[in-house]
Amino acid sequence: MSYDKVEVPEDGKPITLADEETGELDVPANPIVPIIHGDGIGTDVGPAAQKVLDAAAEATGRSIAWMRVYAGGSARDKYGENLPDDTVSAIREHRVAIKGPLTTPVGAGFRSLNVALRQTLDLFANVRPTYYIDGVPSPVKNPEEMDMITFRENTEDVYAGIEWEAGTDGAEQVREFLEEDMDIADVIHDGPVGIGVKPISEFGSKRLIREAFDYALANDRDSVTLVHKGNIMKFTEAAFRDWGYELADEEYGDELITEDELWEEHDGEQPDGTVVVKDRIADNMLQQQLTRTADYEVIATMNLNGDYLSDAAGAQIGGLGIAPGINRGHGRCLAEPVHGSAPKYAGEDKVNPTAMILSGREMLHYLGWTDAADLVRDAVEETIGSGTVTYDLHRQIEGGEKVATSEFADAVVETIDELS
Repeated sequence: MSYDKVEVPEDGKPITLADEETGELDVPANPIVPIIHGDGIGTDVGPAAQKVLDAAAEATGRSIAWMRVYAGGSARDKYGENLPDDTVSAIREHRVAIKGPLTTPVGAGFRSLNVALRQTLDLFANVRPTYYIDGVPSPVKNPEEMDMITFRENTEDVYAGIEWEAGTDGAEQVREFLEEDMDIADVIHDGPVGIGVKPISEFGSKRLIREAFDYALANDRDSVTLVHKGNIMKFTEAAFRDWGYELADEEYGDELITEDELWEEHDGEQPDGTVVVKDRIADNMLQQQLTRTADYEVIATMNLNGDYLSDAAGAQIGGLGIAPGINRGHGRCLAEPVHGSAPKYAGEDKVNPTAMILSGREMLHYLGWTDAADLVRDAVEETIGSGTVTYDLHRQIEGGEKVATSEFADAVVETIDELS
């Protein structure tokens, strides 16, 4: 495929689909990987992450042929549009990509450029690993107990974007329909009202939960927790929970057991090779993350719950500056850090690139390059543990060396060379 608005590398081979049914990839030793540096601090953390990922690939006998693609501010500057079709096509064709944070300008035609990419590419699972990096200051006593991965549905719930502004004809039409046709009386207050619709489907729920189940089984995790507000929202969030248990029963047999089965049939002793499926109310889960952190390993939930839970989990291990993320679909992924674009720090070469680097680590895992991925984490942890940190961490620790974004990346690369 030819592109007008993409910088195509001279070398590298495309990643292809090895198995249509499973979504398994055929990854060459020198894959072409699209990269969006991003807006604001993306101009700093994007190149920093690229440098670290190059070093990890090289240290394990591989290379990455970066394909520079554009979205957000960089696309507006070069091409006068926020999300060129070539960018979406390149990520779709090459299957695995990484991006920095994007800012959606007012009047851009998108609610969110990030959401637009996820939905256009059908990246239905927003996957957020949360684990402690030794040496990072944390507000909790035992941050090392946090080792949780959240599977957050990426296409429904609030991300469906179905809402009507207060005072508009659309909002009044929906109110009239609800009150007159659906006989919902004395619920909506008089006067202007904004109305939103929250779709939760069996299809969307089961494919997200299946990703969580498969991950837990493949990675020796003990449990998957379905998080919902089903005590109140009985036909949406409770349905998500019910479809999760139904999926476990229909497709996984003895590999998955419920909490009740664990105690009634196994006296609380979990059989080897099994995963316990449990569920928690969302508000209670926010408490449980703090008070019983080690009890939760894999979370499967809807969009809004997942946003709250994963951000709160990120705070426990030191903040969003070190929290990675990845969006996955069938045979595709787009890695991205959880944090925003922080435009006031753009170009200052001072912010922490760890979240972007560790998002790249998740991308390496998706490629099947586990050795390179582990090398990235080890090098980041050793660098931070030595006291070589950016300003955000330096102000919270005693001693240490405060370095720029690019200098931190250089230090991680140097550590990769030492470890490999």
